[in-house]
Amino acid sequence: MLHPPFAPALAAGTILLIAAASIMPARAETIIDEWSSVKLPPPPQLKPVKIDAPRETALLIMDLTNQTCTKERRPRCAAAVGKVQKLVAAAREKGVFVVYSVPGAGATAADVLKELAPASGEPVLPPLGPDKFIDGELDKMLKQHGIKTVIALGTQAQTSVLHTGATAALKRFKVVVPVDAMSSDDAFPELYTAWHLANAARIGPQVTLTTTEMIGF
Repeated sequence: MLHPPFAPALAAGTILLIAAASIMPARAETIIDEWSSVKLPPPPQLKPVKIDAPRETALLIMDLTNQTCTKERRPRCAAAVGKVQKLVAAAREKGVFVVYSVPGAGATAADVLKELAPASGEPVLPPLGPDKFIDGELDKMLKQHGIKTVIALGTQAQTSVLHTGATAALKRFKVVVPVDAMSSDDAFPELYTAWHLANAARIGPQVTLTTTEMIGF
C-alpha cells in the first residue's frame, strides 16, 4: 500500500504520461496499416550488358507456356514475347546455353510457346516451383557447362525470376535480368522483383538489371 506522501507524485506521473500520449503522433501498428502511405524508393538503374563469354553464359527462359503467357491469361507476358524471341536468337547464334522450364503439374516441353520452342539439345526443366534450383538438375547442368553468368527471364516475375535469380546470385553466378522480359499479372510484382534483386544483401552485388536491347553478345 502506498503511503499518502507518494500519492501526489503518482498522480502527477500518471497525468504526465496521459498528456504525453495525447500529443505523440499516432503510429500504425504494422506495415499493413502503413501500406497506403509508404513512399516508393527510387527505381534501380538499368545498365548495358556485354556478354564477353557467351559459352560461359546460360539463358533461363522460365515458364513461358501456352497456359501462362497469352493475351487473355497474362497480357504483360504476351507483350514481351517478341523481345524474348530476339534475345533467344542472338544468344543461340553466339553459343549461349539455353535452358527452359515449364510450370504446373503435367506440363511438358510441348507447352512452351511455339514462338520460343526449344531447339534440339536445349533442356527443359520439369515443373519445379518458383526456384528452379530446388529438387532439379539446374545447378548440375550449369556447372557441367562451365557457366558463370545467368540471364534470367520469364513469368511470373515474383516467383521464377525472383527466386531463381536470387538463388543464382547466392551461388555466386553473375545474374543478368532484362526487366522487359519478366512479367506478372500487373506492374507491382515486377517492380518488387526488380527492387529486391537490385538491393538485397549478397544478391544485389551479383545482379545487373537491364533490358533485352541493352544486352550485347
